[in-house]
Amino acid sequence: MKKTDLKDFTFTQLTDYIVSLGLPAFRAKQIFSWLYRPEIHNFAQMTDLSKDLRAKIDEQCSISSLQLAAKEVSKDGTVKYGFELEDGLIIESVLIPEETRNTLCVSSQVGCAMGCRFCLTGTMGLKRNLRAAEIVNQAMATMADMDTDKQGRLTNLVFMGMGEPLANFENLVNALNILMDQRGLDFSSRKITVSTCGLVPRLKDLGEQVGVNLAISLHSANDTTRSQLMPVNDTYSVEQLLTACRNDFPLANRRRIMFEYTLFEGINDSLADAKELARKLHGIRCKINLLSYNQCDPLPYRSPARKQIEAFQKVLQDAGYSAFIRTSRGADISAACGQLAKKEKI
Repeated sequence: MKKTDLKDFTFTQLTDYIVSLGLPAFRAKQIFSWLYRPEIHNFAQMTDLSKDLRAKIDEQCSISSLQLAAKEVSKDGTVKYGFELEDGLIIESVLIPEETRNTLCVSSQVGCAMGCRFCLTGTMGLKRNLRAAEIVNQAMATMADMDTDKQGRLTNLVFMGMGEPLANFENLVNALNILMDQRGLDFSSRKITVSTCGLVPRLKDLGEQVGVNLAISLHSANDTTRSQLMPVNDTYSVEQLLTACRNDFPLANRRRIMFEYTLFEGINDSLADAKELARKLHGIRCKINLLSYNQCDPLPYRSPARKQIEAFQKVLQDAGYSAFIRTSRGADISAACGQLAKKEKI
């Protein structure tokens, strides 16, 4: 019989499960407080539970963790982890250390079904969704490794790794609730960003169920161009996506939606493209991150010259937008945006 992984449960779900075992509800609080301590690997370590109770829970339940299969360190300090799952599949997570924060780029699926033309992860196809525990355990495994290397504290989480987070919605929300629970890992909602290619029906749900930051992988404000880059645009057009951002996503005070715009030479980098973007984002409280494309063989796309990127930025700034040119990290170890892809064991 396969044991039940208790890390798949939010606190409320764990309480219901513990009660279903015939145990009092307060036991859930005790158990939950142990699950997210990095040194806890088995029920025998939960010393405020009786020996008989620990044995009973151990018969039916488990505490999962991720197996580190590979670790690469970039010349810029970025760290790419390859984690092996129970079924032998590999996911990747990327730690981006900076002076004032340490950010982990988290995966939500093994592979991805969205098929964005410029993304290596998309070439894998979708293998499967990650369970809530497998999402949370990326943070826990990284925190343990950071502690070993004395790298400080993990401060920020961005769901920009392998997969489309909103296509794994239930597990994503459960994982976010665990990550933000004060009895769990106690991350602030302000320190978590979920990025989506634009699954419009889920935007409102995300905003209402978990108050995290939203990032939209836009890459073009023109339907023809965006559909060429991102097949999801054939289902949810630019207008539908931006209308949902403008009207449906409940944006907290002093927060802004982040639009991610990767520039591809000769495709979406003209000043006319910048003007169209400025016009269509009107009325949305937002900021724009401009990224130079991370070239990936065998994909055919190329990055524009820095001068062209700066000219694109100036159009947006002149229109009153906060537009930033972001420098990709970890490209030398294939850890930059769009470069995560593992098909088998490392």
